[in-house]
Amino acid sequence: MQTHIVFVDIDPEFEAAFDDWYENRHLPDILACPGWLDARREKCLEGGPRHVAIYTITGPEAYETPEFAAIKGFGPFSDKVRNFRRIRLTQS
Repeated sequence: MQTHIVFVDIDPEFEAAFDDWYENRHLPDILACPGWLDARREKCLEGGPRHVAIYTITGPEAYETPEFAAIKGFGPFSDKVRNFRRIRLTQS
C-alpha cells in the first residue's frame, strides 16, 4: 500500500464550490476506481498549499486504470487550481 498526498491552492472566490465538488463528486468517484482504498481531506494551517487530500492506494497501478483516467484531475476547477504538489509515501 502507498499513501499519496496532494496539495493545491484555489482562489478564495472558488473555494466553497471547490470544496463541495471535491467532497460530493471527486472523492466518491475516485474511491470507486480500482486500487483506491481511502481518501480524506484536510486544510493546511501553515507551510504549504491550503487544500490537502490524503489517499491510500494499493500501488502505482491504481493510476493506470481506465476508471481513474476518466476522472483524474480537478474537473471544472482545472484552470483555477495552483501550487499543485504530490508526495508519494510507501509503508516500511
